Amino acid sequence: MPLEISKPLIETSYLTAQNVGRYRAIMRFFYDQYQHLRYWLRPEDVYDGVLALATAGEYLNEFGGYTPEQCQKDLDALVTWKNLVPRHDGGHSNSIEEYLRKRFRYQMTPYAVEIERMVAGLEKLRGFGGSLEPSHFEEIASALLEIETARGNFAPGKALNLWRVIYQAFDNLTRGAADYIASLQTNKAEELMLTETFLVYKSSLTSYLQDFVKGLQREAPRIEATLRKLPGECRSVFFSCLQADQAAVPQLDEEPLPEEEQIRRIEQDWDNIIRWFCGTGGQRSEVTFLEQRTRDTITRVVHYARRIQERQQSGLSRRHELEHLGLWFFSLTDINTAHTLAANAFGLYRARRFQGMETKSTESTGISMWEEPPNRYALRSRSRQRLRDNGVTPIISKAADIERARSVHFQEQEYERALLHNFLAAGKVRISDMQTIDPLVRNRLLSWIGACHANKSRRARIAEGVVVKVENPADECRAVLHSSDGDLEMPDYTLHFQSLGNTEGRIK
Repeated sequence: MPLEISKPLIETSYLTAQNVGRYRAIMRFFYDQYQHLRYWLRPEDVYDGVLALATAGEYLNEFGGYTPEQCQKDLDALVTWKNLVPRHDGGHSNSIEEYLRKRFRYQMTPYAVEIERMVAGLEKLRGFGGSLEPSHFEEIASALLEIETARGNFAPGKALNLWRVIYQAFDNLTRGAADYIASLQTNKAEELMLTETFLVYKSSLTSYLQDFVKGLQREAPRIEATLRKLPGECRSVFFSCLQADQAAVPQLDEEPLPEEEQIRRIEQDWDNIIRWFCGTGGQRSEVTFLEQRTRDTITRVVHYARRIQERQQSGLSRRHELEHLGLWFFSLTDINTAHTLAANAFGLYRARRFQGMETKSTESTGISMWEEPPNRYALRSRSRQRLRDNGVTPIISKAADIERARSVHFQEQEYERALLHNFLAAGKVRISDMQTIDPLVRNRLLSWIGACHANKSRRARIAEGVVVKVENPADECRAVLHSSDGDLEMPDYTLHFQSLGNTEGRIK
């Protein structure tokens, strides 16, 4: 971890100290004078200045009984926190005692200037702010085009000017876009979008977002193409010229960085621009995410506006429209034309779905659902109020249904015995040799084949002590099994039947 990150910032101590009102008034006076190019101030000037600020009401009135001695103590505390730098002022002394008293002038440190600039900005902050300026894309594209056409021939200071244009436009673009999109996601913006006042801003906001998307779609591909095709030698020469231009600017209060460190920082900033416009490692670029977020914002704005308009129109009377529609229906003589008008006027009615066991007459996929007989279900009331049953409920006899089901079961058993008898007499059956069969026979064959495939030996013992063996077809041949309700394509299996014991007598 760098030392700059781990060390405490004692320069911000005056923002949370006990007499924070006095310290902030003094630092604000220093900052105002700094902006007017007055850097070194005497304690008398500071004392008069903070009293003037307190009188103007810009700060809390904590200066009752404030004396020059207290002001000097506050300045000493700010010097201790490294917010001010003192310098001995030997001029304008009327006596030796005044000269030996070491009168000082004070100046803000760079840290204090940045801290006070940040605090002043926070006081004016009322939201995220930001903006969507498509002109930033044009500035970046033009500067990159100049770098490409220069071919490494940069005049002194030219590389630094191009880099300032690129990086400043990139910084303004990313920060402004992020802040503006975030401002549209706040609770205040959501509440505004739910009111009818939002309709006044809807058109201008939508046009503003659409213009930004158009500029992004026009310039972002140019920037990406230029960054990708820029030769490595041209980029290296640009970095070297940029480092030389930066080193040519004298910095008296800062220790110059080594050349390798300056080049490394420039390359890191360049890689950030490439990652934002081109993406890295197979990931999408940030500019595509920005475009998608802007499009989503446009969709949300239009959605809110449509909801407001629908809410406004919901209270309007539709009597005249319904009267006109009713007379239109009354004038029609063809029922099909009336159906067409109803479909266009009212659309489809809401469908109701019922869940239950569906009874199918066939498994064929060629039969339409409209050709199937309807399934009837008895619906019971969901009312919580239970109705009293005043009558006597008769006992319904189901003996006829039971006898009918038993007769059907016995018939199926007889049919299966006859089927087994024929298969045992033949010894084996091949799918391709079979003629059109009954669906019941097909279902029994499929159940036997499934039972055989469940065992490694491809054998299965079925009813009446019969063993069925399935033989896979050679060369994976396939056959079509014909039934009265459809055809089934399947492997050309061969089924071998063998009886265990006296099976003939039991089948008969």
